[in-house]
Parts: sequence; structure tokens; C-alpha cells
Amino acid sequence: MGISEKIAAIRDAFNLNNFSFSKKIGVTGTTIDSIINGRPQSDGSRKKTKPGYDVLTSIINEFNINPDYLFGKSDIMLKTEPSNIQTYSGVPQVVSVNSLGNENVVYVPIQARAGYLNGYGDSNYIEQLPSFNMPHLNNGTFRCFEVQGNSMVRTFFDGDLVFGKYVENLHDIKDGRIYVIVSKNDGIVLKRVINRIEERGKLILKSDNKDGNYPTYTINAEEIMEVWYVTMFASKQMPEPVDVYDRLHDLESKIVELEEQISSKN
Repeated sequence: MGISEKIAAIRDAFNLNNFSFSKKIGVTGTTIDSIINGRPQSDGSRKKTKPGYDVLTSIINEFNINPDYLFGKSDIMLKTEPSNIQTYSGVPQVVSVNSLGNENVVYVPIQARAGYLNGYGDSNYIEQLPSFNMPHLNNGTFRCFEVQGNSMVRTFFDGDLVFGKYVENLHDIKDGRIYVIVSKNDGIVLKRVINRIEERGKLILKSDNKDGNYPTYTINAEEIMEVWYVTMFASKQMPEPVDVYDRLHDLESKIVELEEQISSKN
């Protein structure tokens, strides 16, 4: 195999696509695509780009690659067998972009939840989901999920929409914040999270609904496929007036009545 095929084999060994692989080593997806697949030429052929020193160094360091493997001197890909390869990817498997190259917000409605568990890394599946652009959601990759059920009532209601920013590192999860957690065992859940990844390799997931039907539970790091930090939401539920406003309205009414009484006496 040539060096482009070796790089493709490394990418496949870590279950990445060109985009996620490029993010891992700090280059653009176009760079990796031109190395592995080649750039289109005027005669219809494709010419592969030779990877530079910086690209090769980043691949070796990021994935613990045996340099002799890249240069055809060994069939052993890794320097040493890693004791634990982290299953969580630091970038989304698939993103959606518009004609200008800006990332879209992909919308995952309730009826698409079952398919999302198998299709979150499939570009064809993600392309079939509704997507849209929101100008102020541009610092990262965002996804919109429709809330299902009542486990987060008091904060979110069934049918609300939550907008989540992709979390690149599980250690960045902040205690007490709300996240969308995607896992093979539990599917898509919306929970308030306590981070115990460093100490125990787990997240503690809590519900805001305290009626006793939604107990707190834990999830192991290796079960997690995606985490989205909820930064914004949209709801069809209009909040009831706060009690203090009722009191102010009552006081305002009494003042108006008093002013009218004084005015009539004068």
C-alpha cells in the first residue's frame, strides 16, 4: 500500500470518516480528502496529494502510529497496543453544511429518534433529516432535538425543542447543566448531569421532574456516543404569571380606584 492507503487504513481502524479524522489531527477535511482520494484533474482523473511532515507527525502522535508502518517498513500499525481506546469521538461523525459552507442545525424530531441511533454516523441518513441555519449558532456544531416525555417538567415540556452544542471532550461536562446524551442502551435522553468521568468513568443523570417516577441513574463513558450541551430552547408552553405580578396588578388596580375616588370627591 502507498502512504495514502496507509492513512486511509489508520482512519478506518479508529472508525472515523475524513471529516472527523481531519479534526483529530488539526487539518481541514479537504486536505485529508485530497491525500486519500485525490484532487480532480481537467482530464477527469484524480491526483493524490502527498502528505507533508506536519500532517504525518500529527497522525503519528494523535493515534500512536508506528512510523515504519507509514513508510512501508513494517506491517504493525501501532507503536504499542493501547490499553484503552476511548470510544467517544471528539467531533460529530457527520455534519450538515449549506451552499456557503456554513454548518446547518440538524433537527431530530421524536419520530426520527430510533433511526438516529443507527444513523448518527451515516451522512446519507443525516442528509434526510430537516436542517436549517441559525446565524447566532455558529461557534461549534449544533443539533436540535424534540423533547419527548415529562422527565424534565418544570424546565422543559413534551414537544419543546432544545438546541445543543456538541461536546468535544467528556471532561468538559459541567455539573448541574442540562445535556442531551445519546447512547446505544438508553437512546436519546435529556438530563441534568453530574460529571464523574475522571473519578469513576461515569455520568450521573438526573431529572427535573420530582414526582418519583424518574429516578437518578448513571451511565458509563464507554456507552456514550454523543453529548450535546443545551444552550437554548423553544417552547409552545406560555408561562403562567408569577405571583408577584398578580400582587402588583392588584395594587395597581387599587391605586387607580383610589385616584378615581379622590377625583370624584374633588
